[in-house]
Amino acid sequence: MDGAPRYVHLAPGAMPPEFASEPSRVLVVLDQLVAPDWQQRVSRWLIATGCLYMLAWGPGCSSWDDSVDHANSEAFEHGDIPGESDAMTTWHDNEPLEECMWFAKNCAFHPDVSLDRTVILHIGPAPREHELLQAYADA
Repeated sequence: MDGAPRYVHLAPGAMPPEFASEPSRVLVVLDQLVAPDWQQRVSRWLIATGCLYMLAWGPGCSSWDDSVDHANSEAFEHGDIPGESDAMTTWHDNEPLEECMWFAKNCAFHPDVSLDRTVILHIGPAPREHELLQAYADA
């Protein structure tokens, strides 16, 4: 597995950053609920940038499972998705963030593609980079 994850902070409603497409596992850490249309835009961005394993944690995390699944299907015009492009999705409510991070580090593998990039996508009003990167390192 790769080294330290990349931290990306997004304030709700903000445009996602330019990001090279590379097979990735992305841990979406939510500090709050977000508007469904913005969630769909971010989900499409995740798929377009190579997210092949998305884990969501925080308020409304179960809806991210469906949103990313829909964006993945949409990218293939709702037809068959090749195995190497099929994004895995999980949501982790009712468990501590540390358990979700441990799962990301130790269990979030794609069956067909090596995921060399890990991203912590933090969605909330204020950045928490040091705190979240440290929690991931300790998990």
